[in-house]
Amino acid sequence: MTKQNGSILDELALFPWWVGVILAVIVYLSLKYWIPTIKFQNTFYAGTAKAAPGLAPFLAGIMLAPAAVSAFFSWRKGPLPERQKGTGGIRSIAWREFEGLVSEAYKRLGYSVTETGAGAADGGVDLILRKNDEELFVLLRHWKLEEIGVTAVRELYGVVAAEGASGGVVLCSGAFTQEALDFAGGKPMELIEGTTLARMVEEVKKNPILINVNSILPGAQRRVNLCPLCGGEMVPRTAGNGANAGKKFWGCSAFPECRGTKPFDA
Repeated sequence: MTKQNGSILDELALFPWWVGVILAVIVYLSLKYWIPTIKFQNTFYAGTAKAAPGLAPFLAGIMLAPAAVSAFFSWRKGPLPERQKGTGGIRSIAWREFEGLVSEAYKRLGYSVTETGAGAADGGVDLILRKNDEELFVLLRHWKLEEIGVTAVRELYGVVAAEGASGGVVLCSGAFTQEALDFAGGKPMELIEGTTLARMVEEVKKNPILINVNSILPGAQRRVNLCPLCGGEMVPRTAGNGANAGKKFWGCSAFPECRGTKPFDA
């Protein structure tokens, strides 16, 4: 998984603000009270230890800087869904706000969200979503292009397969080409276009806690159980008669034109 190179402070800004505060406290206490008690034989180290108490406030303050940045962006992300009005509004916001909007929306859907810091120019995974035993890699495409082609979908699928993730999500403010949609079919991939994202944002604005994502993404290319005969979507059914009467199984949604079936645990 690719990721931009950055300083330690840049990396700390990606963590929750309280992580920076805790580290600042540790740095301050260590320099103020612990380091001066160490008896160094080396003259340089001994001098540094002697000067440590005076450096404690300065270095602790540096550690607080990324915490302040993290707190600011956390505050900005909170109301991001409430500030959006339709697809046009989503397409007009800056990249960082777009990333924050998607991150906040998935948090309200009950996911734990990790922002990798890959950024728009890097081409790597932008968000990692976790809920229960599921781990999803998210690639964001907030481009002015009307359609996103198959290349982005294919690249993310390669990362998902290589890293052993549960699946991938490519999310854009526009739409996807038919080639991209065809490639994602039958794979653990979701393609979410701008109009579907706008609907998702509207729903989390109304009900900001733990919404069922599948109930608000009917227009997304979702992971589906595919028929072994025709490739259509399988749906749960219950046998009405015979030796398996009352038992559930997967049946093709195109029944009776297609009679493909699978065991329910498949």
